[in-house]
Amino acid sequence: MGPVAGVTRIGDGVFRVDVDGRSEIVYVTGPPGDRWAFWNGRTYRWTGAHRETEAGSGSRRRHIAARMEITAPMPAKIVAIKVREGETVKSGDTLVVLEAMKMELPVQSPSDGRVRAISCREGDLVPGDAILVELE
Repeated sequence: MGPVAGVTRIGDGVFRVDVDGRSEIVYVTGPPGDRWAFWNGRTYRWTGAHRETEAGSGSRRRHIAARMEITAPMPAKIVAIKVREGETVKSGDTLVVLEAMKMELPVQSPSDGRVRAISCREGDLVPGDAILVELE
């Protein structure tokens, strides 16, 4: 089991996240089911769809199908795609390598998950905030 995080709401859309004795500020905006989080110079998008399924003895369970869209932090060229659709990734794994301002920038997975979709190809020029990879 990984580290446990403590989350404290300190204002509208502002949260303090405490992990392993370190505090970080995370800004969150957007309607339910389409949240945007801004942390440490990166932007993350979470969209969730709820569906109810029948469980035994007439009760219902709610399952959340979540996906996270990983976006380009700035206009860039796609140098390499390091994952394939359906592949399982760990937090910190490099998903895509970008080139901007004569520097290579690895785009890493913010959490464990599975690659749902890849929305770019090597050689593409993408604008800032372009969706590169969707995780679930």
